[in-house]
Amino acid sequence: METPSTKRMKHGFAEIMSREMGVCTPKSFSTYFSASQVIVEKLDLYGKLNGHEGCVNTVEFNSTGDILVSGSDDKHVMFWNWATKTRTFSYASGHLDNIFQAKIMPFTDDKRIVTSAADGQVRLGEILENGQVRTRRLGKHQGRVHSLAVEPGSPHIFFSCGEDGLVQRFDLRCGSASKLFRCFLFEETNRQPLNMKLNAIVIDPRNPNYFAIGGSDEYARAYDIRRYHLDASNISDTPVNVFCPRQLLHSNNIHITGLAYSNTSELLVSYNDELIYLFQKNMGLGPSPFSLESETLQRGEEPQVYVGHRNSRTVKGVSFFGPKDEYVMSGSDCGHIFIWKKKDATLVRVMLGDRNVVNHLEPHPYMPFFASCGIDKNVKLWAPTASVEPALPKNLKKIMESNRQSREDQSPVTLAPDVIMHVLRLQRRQMFGYVERRYSRADLESDEANGDEDYISGLSNDIAFSEEDPGENSGDCKIN
Repeated sequence: METPSTKRMKHGFAEIMSREMGVCTPKSFSTYFSASQVIVEKLDLYGKLNGHEGCVNTVEFNSTGDILVSGSDDKHVMFWNWATKTRTFSYASGHLDNIFQAKIMPFTDDKRIVTSAADGQVRLGEILENGQVRTRRLGKHQGRVHSLAVEPGSPHIFFSCGEDGLVQRFDLRCGSASKLFRCFLFEETNRQPLNMKLNAIVIDPRNPNYFAIGGSDEYARAYDIRRYHLDASNISDTPVNVFCPRQLLHSNNIHITGLAYSNTSELLVSYNDELIYLFQKNMGLGPSPFSLESETLQRGEEPQVYVGHRNSRTVKGVSFFGPKDEYVMSGSDCGHIFIWKKKDATLVRVMLGDRNVVNHLEPHPYMPFFASCGIDKNVKLWAPTASVEPALPKNLKKIMESNRQSREDQSPVTLAPDVIMHVLRLQRRQMFGYVERRYSRADLESDEANGDEDYISGLSNDIAFSEEDPGENSGDCKIN
């Protein structure tokens, strides 16, 4: 009698037989075989990249997939040859706090890297012909900047969003930032609107005119860049569409930490202390979710939901995986990596990816391979190398139940009005104290001026690092 595992093995090797018989082309074989479940179930730890002295918050492959770039709490950007597990060089980014995002600009021969960090700055690192790296500030936000989005195929254009609610567009040809709009929380009344803290911004690869943002409420907002004048004459933050599961509408205790677009414009949304949802293009609520009648909402199609992980302690991303985005994957507070089938949300692979929390998973551009990072001070590489290890751990039910229980235990607490006002006064006092400590008054007033700093540092060339974790590193990892 065939077991489910045997059937999957036959399905995977059927692709090999088709290639040998000439039924499919080499390109089709690569696509189908890389997406087969047998490959995903064999994903296992391929190696570790040690060298950072703080938590690694961001990793990205270059367009050809041979170089990996990482950014860390140690404020350094590092380049890796992942195949040989060696660090080729690193440079000091010029940031004053933890790096949250590092992106390689396309068609620049991997010589231009844009970064954002907890210090609110957006910076550019340029690798010069003489082997040095010049870094300069392109712009900034008042608050942390967790996410950047590079326009597909453009060596010049990218976007940033920050905890100040501001969305900016950068053009490296002119070296300045255009402030598109400031995002506000939706309000059912006419009260003074509040800035939304933004955690994620992504561009639709199928139609780069559209981008989506998510932050401190339950709504993922989609915008059309063609509606905005780059001279700031249009400052409206009205989206063209809004996405949210029905059961989360008008929630006050959740927010979005991660977004991802598929190659067919599906929008993947990861919620803090909630679940992951996949929206088709026709599932939007329109530009104003409060204008919809309840009957209309009930008739709407529900998004696919992915269950098992927990997203609470950090600002986690979410990713598609596979040549045609056949899978969804996410890190978890329990230190595990979860991979589901996109179509039916079946959990197909769970493996331990960090001693504490897995934050970010970055798929290789064309191979069944990905990199992960989290609270540990290294980057982990994953490839289909497992032999007999089961795809799902024996204690999976216990892991998922623990995540579910922890999530449900985080129920909102009701506070008396005088306690709420006291907390708000303390937060306001702390915020102004932070600003005064971190920025001089002159620096705050120069927010309209960009590119006012220019640093040049030499490359730090390195040899192979051991795959074993270093003993003690000096950087302190911070859970946001």
